[in-house]
Amino acid sequence: MEELRVPKRRVPAEVVLPGGAERRVVLFLAEAAADHSGAEQPGDLLNGPGDFFPALDELAGAMTFLHRGAVAVVRVARTLEADCAEALTLPTEHEVEVHLADGSCRTGLVSYLRPPDRARLVDFLNEAPPFFRLLEADAVALVNKRHVTRVVLLSR
Repeated sequence: MEELRVPKRRVPAEVVLPGGAERRVVLFLAEAAADHSGAEQPGDLLNGPGDFFPALDELAGAMTFLHRGAVAVVRVARTLEADCAEALTLPTEHEVEVHLADGSCRTGLVSYLRPPDRARLVDFLNEAPPFFRLLEADAVALVNKRHVTRVVLLSR
């Protein structure tokens, strides 16, 4: 049966749950992504199929299964959530404040590639994946749109 196991990488992350509760967890990512070249990234896992994904709760030392819809934010190291396509093309970027339903606020940069006729921030926010990348000063926050109450565009 060991030959049927899918090899996974262990990736540290901080999960923010509704109400602002934070948990340090380890995510399990595949060595190869299903939708792009290279390894699976945390965003691939969060925007993937199914309602639940496994994680190791560091404080409890136990396996936990997190409901995607209940996770407000997942923070990971910038090196773990890179967008290779943006290295080849100039992305649209906006500095924003993201206000969450629990009253907290996160500030950072959203960066995305879209056709010119769909490059507005509102177009990006209204597109399908439930989580979007917010580049913070020291990490990448993967923000669940379901927990966002408003996004404020900051002047650069």
